[in-house]
Amino acid sequence: MSAKLSKNPKNKVRVSLEDRIISIASYFIYSLFAFVCLYPFYYIFINSLSANDLSERGKVLFWIKGLHFKNYVDVMKVPGLFNALKISVARTLVGTAFTVITAAFLGFMFTQETLWKRKLWYRFVVATMYFNAGIIPWYITMRNLNLTNNFWGYIFPTVVAPFYIVLCKTYVESVPKELQQAAEIDGAGTMRIFLQIMLPVIQPILATVAIFSAVNQWNSFQDTLLLVTDNKLYTLQFVLYQYITQASSLKALVNSSSTSTSLAASLATAQTATSIRMTVTIVVVTPIILVYPFFQRFFIKGIMIGAVKG
Repeated sequence: MSAKLSKNPKNKVRVSLEDRIISIASYFIYSLFAFVCLYPFYYIFINSLSANDLSERGKVLFWIKGLHFKNYVDVMKVPGLFNALKISVARTLVGTAFTVITAAFLGFMFTQETLWKRKLWYRFVVATMYFNAGIIPWYITMRNLNLTNNFWGYIFPTVVAPFYIVLCKTYVESVPKELQQAAEIDGAGTMRIFLQIMLPVIQPILATVAIFSAVNQWNSFQDTLLLVTDNKLYTLQFVLYQYITQASSLKALVNSSSTSTSLAASLATAQTATSIRMTVTIVVVTPIILVYPFFQRFFIKGIMIGAVKG
């Protein structure tokens, strides 16, 4: 009977002309928005693989012209690139781990009514989201703490992140209090409740904080600019910053370090300022883009917790 009903044209939902127009307009608008978001990455990618003389003149817009991989081969030969990659990976992993652990613990502790003056400390932390002393006092503080030309200068300033603490606190407050009460009845202390009860439960928000922190650490270059003069501590993003601002000198460096065969190469594969910018941008951006999809399912769930009350 149900099968017959499903085949009956009378049971089909009729869509009005207005609904069809709205659906078509919605698809068009969202497709246009997706194109605007994705095209810059696509543009950089195709220009990094296209003939450099065409790319320099803005002739590569929608597809690759004169495919070659010499740009990537030459950029990989630039001195200090792989050391900068190691520093960026190290600061991203270590900095993210410290930030996530601190945000989770403080977010949990600020929900504990037994914490002495917890509201006062919480307000102090939140206030730092809106007020800061500025770059010069910050630099003086870092120098007095011997964190200039020091790898830990990348880590310690980001350990206490107020926004992430607020996210974790909001998530912990959404967890049923009966879980903690049951653990307390069984004799569990604060640290045991945090490590064995809360950490497994709040994994979605931890993943959200982790992706936020990892992206910030990976993309940061201003702290290198202000704190570091030792090129052994340069990050990949700072090297990218140098390449973009000094693309002409980089072009000379790459071409001068090439072999005699490369020196006689055609104009299509000779390095240009544009090819350097495009290629290095792809090299720097690709790792964080590849990591993001693994956290996306946690990201959406974690960021929405606490957004709706009741």
